[in-house]
Order: sequence, then C-alpha cells, then structure tokens
Amino acid sequence: MKKDTSGYQNNGNSAEPVRIWKARNFIHAHSNEELSLGKVARAANTSPNYFSEKFKEATGTTFVQYVARTRFEKAAALLRGADLRVSEIAFATGFQSLSQFNRVFKKFAAKSPSEYRAAQRRKAKSKGRDG
Repeated sequence: MKKDTSGYQNNGNSAEPVRIWKARNFIHAHSNEELSLGKVARAANTSPNYFSEKFKEATGTTFVQYVARTRFEKAAALLRGADLRVSEIAFATGFQSLSQFNRVFKKFAAKSPSEYRAAQRRKAKSKGRDG
C-alpha cells in the first residue's frame, strides 16, 4: 500500500486514517498477545483517549469489540481446520481464559466452540459425500 501524505491510507474500499490503519494492522499481527488500548495507541503514535474515540469513528466498533472479533475469527478458522484442543486454540488466539473464550465465541457464533467445530465437521462431511 502506498502511503499518502494526507494522513489517510487507502485500504481498497475507502480512505482510512493512517493511525487507524496502523492500529488495525498491529491488532491483527499481535492478536495472540495481551493487547491493551494503551499498547495499540502507542503503536499508532497517539494517546489512548484520542485513539479510542477515533478508532470507533473509523471502524464503527470499540477497540475491545474489534480485538474480540479478530480473535474470534482466528479461532473459528483454527476450529475448522486444526486438530488442536479448544483450550489450545483459546490461548493461541490471545484469550486470557477459557471462560472468556467461550463467552466471546458464543456471542459471535451463537454456539460454543465445541458445537461450532462439530457443526463445521458435519458440514464438511456432507460436502464430501455430495461432491
């Protein structure tokens, strides 16, 4: 991506403030680590309060929700394709506890991680028989 001097980064769909672009990239690269608002704000070269406000304006979601969604998406991919225990996936994707992982996962998928994995495997088996 080419950096433009206006302070915005073209992400393919629309211009996004460079600091928000940096923050989103940092979150995706480090989502398996403990992430705080302060740590990500520093990576984006801004103060935590200003960053929090601008992040929500730019993404339509809070920092905490964005991090949870990012971790959920990575965990869902692992549940579909990796033969790891649910607890291993939880910690590998940055969740601090299994209960936090289960709560967040159920919020986004409307089922537990184990139920999600079982449903995905059933779906894959039926596709294998059909095709």
